[in-house]
Amino acid sequence: MANFFDIRARQAAAAATAASSSKQQAPTGADRLQPWVEKYRPKSLDDITAQDHTVTVLRRTLQSANLPHMLFYGPPGTGKTSTVLALAKQLYGPDLIKTRVLELNASDERGISIVREKVKNFARMQLSNPPAGPAGEEYRKKYTCPPYKIIILDEADSMTQDAQSALRRTMETYSKITRFCLICNYVTRIIDPLASRCSKFRFKSLDEANAGKRLEDIAKLENVKLEAGVVDTLLRCSEGDLRKAITFLQSAARLVGATSIAHPAADKKRKRAKIEDDEDDDAMDVDTTTPAETAAGDEVTVRSIEDIAGVIPTATIHGLVTAMLPTPSKGTVYSRVSTAVEDLVAEGWSATQIVTQLYEEIVISDEATGDWQKSRVVGCFSEVDKRLVDGADEHLTILDLCLRVAGILGEK
Repeated sequence: MANFFDIRARQAAAAATAASSSKQQAPTGADRLQPWVEKYRPKSLDDITAQDHTVTVLRRTLQSANLPHMLFYGPPGTGKTSTVLALAKQLYGPDLIKTRVLELNASDERGISIVREKVKNFARMQLSNPPAGPAGEEYRKKYTCPPYKIIILDEADSMTQDAQSALRRTMETYSKITRFCLICNYVTRIIDPLASRCSKFRFKSLDEANAGKRLEDIAKLENVKLEAGVVDTLLRCSEGDLRKAITFLQSAARLVGATSIAHPAADKKRKRAKIEDDEDDDAMDVDTTTPAETAAGDEVTVRSIEDIAGVIPTATIHGLVTAMLPTPSKGTVYSRVSTAVEDLVAEGWSATQIVTQLYEEIVISDEATGDWQKSRVVGCFSEVDKRLVDGADEHLTILDLCLRVAGILGEK
């Protein structure tokens, strides 16, 4: 009986300790659980990289507080949404941004009914006022608080034609108290009447220097060790999409155990399991490893990035290209190529991925092939891509492509 009450007392003490620690560490745990893409999203225009022209124009806009309707377009992961959100934070501050900014994403229904109701109602709504009194004066000194609201329509190219047409009149009628920011990947899908009402800002893909520096900074802040060549591999696999590169980096860090999630609820559950384990020796063992004990010496490797990104290892592609080159001492071209293709198919690589990386290796890279050979090789790739879209057999199609390219490369 004494043991029973002793165990219950220890349980109550552990629960009280866990509750008090959760109050103190909750923000840290929530911060650790946040995706790195959101955790390191730019907070101001100064944090935006590689978009110098756009940032320069918007900084002047901040000084004059006269914002036009805007149209941001460019590839995904280049900072379009982050830029307008950072601009809104600098304009309105934390108190007014909730009432002055309306953001609608592609996940929201944005047909003509939403434009006529939700967007129009917000556009004609009266402006909310900054805090009153001395606090309000300090707030106005810190933030511009211009006399208009901002409506952000993300992925605007997915809006229907009718919805875009209904938006024209709303933009004109309430332009004194409302500004619109349209964000899209393909500017050609925005109707001309809308595009002509906006100032256009093109977001280009991030250059390797800026994107690489950003990835290195994030890895340093998260105490993640990177093997030589990891940053270059991230940039190559993400194809200029910084958001994708950061996601790959976080996944790779978790894969090698370079980071560990420390959450108060998890700590509480571990302690409860430990107490119950004292009652029952047959209870299941619970991992109580602390973040500092979790593979502190591991580093993110190039191979782990390639595995997470789903790309074929560079050595494997090089082996396929080598098999396609004329080498009389190592058997016939057909035997070498067929063996290499069978190995790729057996490993489960998709034909589309093989075509993409083979194209980059032969056509885009600086190989010894001449321009005339590359032009013929491009024709082969275009035919094969069409066949794969039509549903041709992947194994036979890739084998045919490699043999045709090998024949072209073998010509004198």
